[in-house]
Amino acid sequence: MSLRIAVALAATIGVGTLLSTAAEARPDIVGFRGDYSPGTIVVRTHERRLYLVVDQGRAVRYPVGVGRAGKQWAGTTRIDGKYTNPAWSPPAEVRRDKPSMPSVIPGGSPRNPMGVAAMTLAGGEYAIHGTNMPGSVGGFVSYGCIRMLNADITDLFQRVSVGTTVVVTR
Repeated sequence: MSLRIAVALAATIGVGTLLSTAAEARPDIVGFRGDYSPGTIVVRTHERRLYLVVDQGRAVRYPVGVGRAGKQWAGTTRIDGKYTNPAWSPPAEVRRDKPSMPSVIPGGSPRNPMGVAAMTLAGGEYAIHGTNMPGSVGGFVSYGCIRMLNADITDLFQRVSVGTTVVVTR
């Protein structure tokens, strides 16, 4: 089962729970260079930072966990779904590496690596999502997904919509 299908099957706890976490998020507004339209998400893998472009020269910056060696990717895509408290079904590659993992981990479970929210990316099995392991944010830790603190994904989730452009650079 792909990430997209698993997330689509997610049970939600409601936007109220997601919104209550937003007050804890304190993203940085920083100077930003690059030829991107306002509203674009830019992930700079080598920095382990995600930027939401506000306007020419400024962006909201968040720390992220990114793909570990051999699992990184670069390109342009878009957000094709937004989900709160998503269930997760490990992709085949994860199941191969961790065969004892269950086929579906319910939303809200402390073992669910998606955290409080996920935004799926078009064209693949990747997402920008929260995490229940905050110590992993800032590292090269994933199979290609972009991992954020739960407070930060909550903040970003409210700022963007389905269709938002996402540019990932190495």
